[in-house]
Amino acid sequence: MDVLTVPADRQKGWYLSLMAPNTKGPAFAWLDPSRLYCNPQALADCVKDLLSQFHSDTIDLVAGIDAMGFILGASVATTLGKGFLAIRKAGHLCVATQSQNYTDYTGREKTMEVRLDVLKPGLRVLLVDQWIETGGTMKAAIQLVEKLGATVVGVAAIAIENTEGGKWIKENYKSSHCIPKELQSQIDGKHLDSFRSFSK
Repeated sequence: MDVLTVPADRQKGWYLSLMAPNTKGPAFAWLDPSRLYCNPQALADCVKDLLSQFHSDTIDLVAGIDAMGFILGASVATTLGKGFLAIRKAGHLCVATQSQNYTDYTGREKTMEVRLDVLKPGLRVLLVDQWIETGGTMKAAIQLVEKLGATVVGVAAIAIENTEGGKWIKENYKSSHCIPKELQSQIDGKHLDSFRSFSK
């Protein structure tokens, strides 16, 4: 499907067909979801689907995880009319921060941080990232938010894989993703065959 094409019949999840598979080999993620952000209707429909689980929840702030979670998180925040908080990789903020170590989806040890002058007890935060694979990055973000006394309303991502960490997030927090049930096994197996049906 051409990246700017919008089908006349926009089935739920139609925008998933815009994601681009890896063409560079095992050193990279197995696909690139960010291609769908180039299509304004795809991005809007993706955000609408992510928010469908949270209509009855009070959300004070949206927090997105460095770096791809910034795009989706800021779009979610704009749709809700709420502010956006960036959870950064360590070493980028020039203000006082709280940090949290974690292991990312590649198995590398990393540190993320958040500024100290926003999160506080009583603040209800929706956490957004582009993709949850092992769950390590999102779990660290949850820990950061909760260390500072704020409440995690829920977690939203285009996909939440059924890894140990992904299951932990689904079991312990309200969560939302865009993958239809019939395609979850393909996401978990890291192949795209059935996504072609969305572009027909």
